[in-house]
Amino acid sequence: MTKRRNDSHSTEFGLWLREQDVLDSKRGYIATNLDYVWKNYKTGDWMLIEEKRYGHKPRRWQHELFRQLHRVCTAAGGSAFHGFHLIVFENTSPEDGRIWLDNKEISKDDLILFLQFKR
Repeated sequence: MTKRRNDSHSTEFGLWLREQDVLDSKRGYIATNLDYVWKNYKTGDWMLIEEKRYGHKPRRWQHELFRQLHRVCTAAGGSAFHGFHLIVFENTSPEDGRIWLDNKEISKDDLILFLQFKR
């Protein structure tokens, strides 16, 4: 059964989707949001980023969807595409704890370089 949200971060459409039995996950439908399509419009460089807080990791099905997106974007994105990346915060942001980029701990300065497409 489609999991109900336990927070207030959904839209009216998102809430409506979860109420539609014909679109229930038991019928094979799943949805996830993508946190960031990050781009430098001056250079054309871009990447996809999923953010997790409190040390959480993507669920298995979410990871599979993200891997699929990465493959498609790699094939179509050319050299300007810099991949699909996972940023995990120990707490809520770079200001209140440790940071992991693609499962490797990094500093706040490293994160800035990464977001500037320099890492």
